[in-house]
Formats: sequence, structure tokens, C-alpha cells
Amino acid sequence: MNNLNDIQKKLEPILPSGCVITKAEFEGPDVAIYLKNIEAFYSDPNLIKKIAGALRKRVLVRSDPSCLSPPDEALKKIQEIVPQEAGITDVKFSPEFCEVIIDSLKPGLVIGKGGSTLKSIILQTGWAPKILRTPTMPSDTIKGIRSSLFKEADFRKKFLIGLGKKISTQGTKSDWVKLTALGGFKEVGRTCLLLQTSNDKILLDCGVNAETSEPTRAYPYLNAMNLALDELDAVILTHAHLDHSGFVPYLIAYGYDGPIYCTPPTRDLMVMLQFDYINVLQKNGMTAPYAEKDVRKMLNMCIAREYNEVTDITPEIKLTFHNAGHILGSSMIHLHIGDGLHNLVFTGDIKYGFTRLFDQAITSFPRIETLFIESTYGGRNDIMPQRQDAENRLNELIHQTIQNKGKVFIPVFSVGRSQEIMLVMEEYAQNQGSSFECPIYIDGMILEASAIHTSYPEYLRQSVQRRVLSNKSPFESKIFESVKNNRKDIVEGDPCVVLAPSGMLSGGPAVDYFKMMAEDPKNLILFVGYQSALSLGRKIQNGMKEIPVLGDKGTLETVKVNMAVDTVDGFSGHSDRHQLINFIRNLRPNPERIFTLHGDEGKCDDLARTINKMMRIESRSPLNLDAIRLK
Repeated sequence: MNNLNDIQKKLEPILPSGCVITKAEFEGPDVAIYLKNIEAFYSDPNLIKKIAGALRKRVLVRSDPSCLSPPDEALKKIQEIVPQEAGITDVKFSPEFCEVIIDSLKPGLVIGKGGSTLKSIILQTGWAPKILRTPTMPSDTIKGIRSSLFKEADFRKKFLIGLGKKISTQGTKSDWVKLTALGGFKEVGRTCLLLQTSNDKILLDCGVNAETSEPTRAYPYLNAMNLALDELDAVILTHAHLDHSGFVPYLIAYGYDGPIYCTPPTRDLMVMLQFDYINVLQKNGMTAPYAEKDVRKMLNMCIAREYNEVTDITPEIKLTFHNAGHILGSSMIHLHIGDGLHNLVFTGDIKYGFTRLFDQAITSFPRIETLFIESTYGGRNDIMPQRQDAENRLNELIHQTIQNKGKVFIPVFSVGRSQEIMLVMEEYAQNQGSSFECPIYIDGMILEASAIHTSYPEYLRQSVQRRVLSNKSPFESKIFESVKNNRKDIVEGDPCVVLAPSGMLSGGPAVDYFKMMAEDPKNLILFVGYQSALSLGRKIQNGMKEIPVLGDKGTLETVKVNMAVDTVDGFSGHSDRHQLINFIRNLRPNPERIFTLHGDEGKCDDLARTINKMMRIESRSPLNLDAIRLK
């Protein structure tokens, strides 16, 4: 099935009489069908399922361009059809895809019961509606991404059609599967895996180690493979953190022109973090490995997929994302290779335990022969406290410091830990009522990341989702104050709590606050997330009292650490040792072999040995540059 005639033959017995296909084309992994007399198509509510079943693809149904109403007339119709309470914030017409893009504060009202409003829009205007949720907080990132995707519609159309031809062209069957470790093995940072079959080459994640500027330690071992980037068939991303996605624009800068698969929130957060990465490096007098134009081009090559959506990414490989529970949109990657040749799961970063933000990672898959699992907290002593105990201790440390007229500085990742800590502190403030004792300042990219969370409430726990949908987003609580004035004024002012990225003090506003607050013994720096072996955060955590940091004039200066230093475990978006083992125990089906990665050397080794001993599953901890024959 690789042309219009093949598709028409498949669909002729299914389509009602009078419903004429004028064009059908492969649009990336999907099939787009253009019809005349679309009314006849919608006369059967189950027709789309029948077509998808016949073609075994996701099907996009559109009116033939000749049937589209002029945009000004269509806009008037849409305004009549959609109730005003839907809060439409923008309407754009994309003739390249015969789509009308509708941004709305309440997408459910634009969709209507059982899709009735969407159906009215397409029947009365011809334009296929694409509904996007407007974040409840202003977001420059969301605004910029949606504007760019709209402006580059012509590029994306050509890109998707070219990709569709590749995916739909059958070749010889593969008879082997191999995986090569290119980064993130026996270390944290620059995660990158190369999956190869007889026919395909696919990268799983492509990150940087933002804690060092040494190229040999900061970037994946792409050169070691002697692999031309135009030979890559796809890049698949588990989530947006830079150690998993931060090197992707480099691939674009040096010639990769294929698809990048991720969830919609991962795409948006990744763009935000990559722009910020460039800015931080430039402010510190360093050269970024890519430019902003490469990030923009990367965006237009992203193909967003929801959880549990099966997607053909090559003629032989099917991809499905599953909830990983780590950050917004984070995924485990399931790959079905060949006709039952091999099934692989790569967890990325997972949380198999309670968080206030997300449901925990899923453990049920169709098939698994091989599992690659993170080991950040895989060591024998990596046991986190009970969550309630951790929250009580956090609140008590804050209370004590404020009572002593000090300030609490919490370095956090702008995506993930910051939102989790905001939820904890918001509940603490509610419980305290009018006696809540101090302002909580939010700096850096935290507010922007929180705004993106409000655009994807369906990815959040139901309790948080309900609040966002009812315009009571916890991220917009009155207790949080965005930093608008000079940071020095906050540091020299009244007792307060400051949340600022980066979580490991590798750059950003966190370093500024540390330098200004470190010498006052009344202040407290409180770590709530992982600190890598090379990070400034780990040095402070380990008790160093004199820390060399880059000064405002680009020279090294020494900061004396007189402030209190403490760590509250239990808030991590990573699973601790017990959770990792329970995750593996509850996997269905059981994998035949397990490989550990994304952890310090001892932790990866220890987790692999434990799995082997406890569960009698072949397990080991590869090194970077190891090649593993899977089939």
C-alpha cells in the first residue's frame, strides 16, 4: 500500500457511495485522505475506525481544497458554532493541511459532546479543526512554538510527505538487532543509545552533560560510531531534560534531516530548555554547540505522539510512548521490531512511586525481550524517606530558618522539581492560613515551565488536572511572587524562600543567589534533587567551604560557604532502589534481559547484580561504547 490507487482499493468497499477520494498521501507516519462530499463520510460514526483498521495507520480526514469556505466566512461560522464560554483565544487557517487551528481556554467546549461541535465545523466550513489548549498563564514558549509551526506549514508538509514515502516503502526483512551505548552508561548525563537493525539506525535520546564544558565528557560519542547523520532514520526522545534532549539541535546543525519523535509536552519543554542552555553558556563566556536557528529547525522536524499511540517509524519498527511519571510528558519507549523479531523498552527516567504531579510509571507492555533501565538511585543505600516525612522535614527546615531571620534558597530544575516543590509549599501555606510567614520568590524559567504544565493538564494527576481545568491552578497561587526586581533586593530584604534553577547550580539564577547568600550563616541552601558527581551542587553538598565560581567579569572568584547546607530526599522524580526493584518485579511480561544505565558506576553495577540475584534475570551494566547484540 504505497499510492492513491492502493488506498482507494482498500477503502472502496468501506466508503459510502458519493464519498469521493480526490487525494491520499502519506504524511509522515499517518495517511491523509482528502474527500469530496464529506457529509456522506460523517453519516457513519464508526467509519473512521473502519478505515484506520483497513489501512492500519492513523488516518487524517480532510475536505478537498475546492470544498473549503473562504477563511473570513469560515471564521464567522466557527464563532456562531462554538459557545462563547469556550474562550477562543486564536484562530488560524492552514491551507497546506486544510486545517483550522483553534486555541481555546476550554477545548472541551470546542470539541462538543462526542465531537459534535468539531463535526459541525468541518461540515459547515470544510476546514478540519485542530484544537489546542491555551495555557492559563502567559507562555512565550507556547506562543512562539505555535506561531513557528504555523508559519513553517509549507516546510512541514514537504518534510512529512518525504518521510511518509520512506516509511511506506517496504524492503528486505531484518535478521539482527544491535544497540550501542553512546552516552549515559555508568554515568549521569549525555544519555544516548544507537539502535541498529539490518535496515534501520535510530537514536534513543541525545543529551548533554551540562555540568561540564569538556567536549569529551559533555557530549555523546557520536564520532566514535563513524556514522553519517544522514544515515539516521529517526531520533526518539524520552523527555525534555537536557541530559536526554540537549544535543539534538547539534544533529540538525550538522546535517540530520529526519524526524524527531516525542510527546507534545516534551517538544515544548525541550525547546524552552535548549534556548535557555544557549543563553546560559553565552552568559558564562562559552560557545554553545549549536545556535537558536538549529532549535527552530528542530521544532519543525518534531512529530508529537500521545501515550499509547502506536506509530510506524520505519517499515519495520513500531514506536509506542508510555507514561514514565518523571516530568511532564516523560515517556518510556517501547519498540516493536520486525514481525516479532524483537521488543525493547527503554525507560528513560522513571518514577515508580507517589508524586503530587503525575501518576506513577506503567508496568504493562505487549511484549518485552530487553529492558534498559535508569539507575540514578540504584545503589544499595539509595532508599528515600516516606513522602510525608520528607514534606514535614522540608516545611520544618523552612520554618526554623525563617524564624531565625534567615532566607531559604532551594536550587531546583525549572521542569519537574520546581513544580513539585511549589505544590508542597502551596499546601503548607494553605494549612498555615494567615499565619504563613514569608513570600516565596520564583525565578528563572520556573514560571514559564509551569505555564506549559497548564497547557497539558491531561498529563497531570487528576487532582491537579481538576484544579487547572477549573481555573484554580496551584502554580498561580498568591503565595508565589515572580522575581521582577533586582535579586540583590530580595537577598538583602526580609526573610523569604527562593526557588531558582538550575537544580545542580550549573548556571542560571541559582548561581547568583548562591554567591549572594552563601556567606550569611542565618541562610540555608536546601537541596531537593539529584546532584551529579561533577556538579557545583555536589561540592557544596559534600561540605566544601570555599567554592570557586565564575565572577561577573569572567574571572574566577572564591565564595565562602557559611550558610547552612541541608538535603531533603524524597522529592526526586527518579525512583529509589526499592521503587526500581518493584518496577521490575511488576513488569508484565517479564523481560529476558536487563541492562542498567543513567547512574554512577557503582549504582549501575549494584542494581544489575541485585536484579540478577533476586529475579534470576540476565542483567548487566554496559560501558559507554559497548555494542550489544540483542537478536
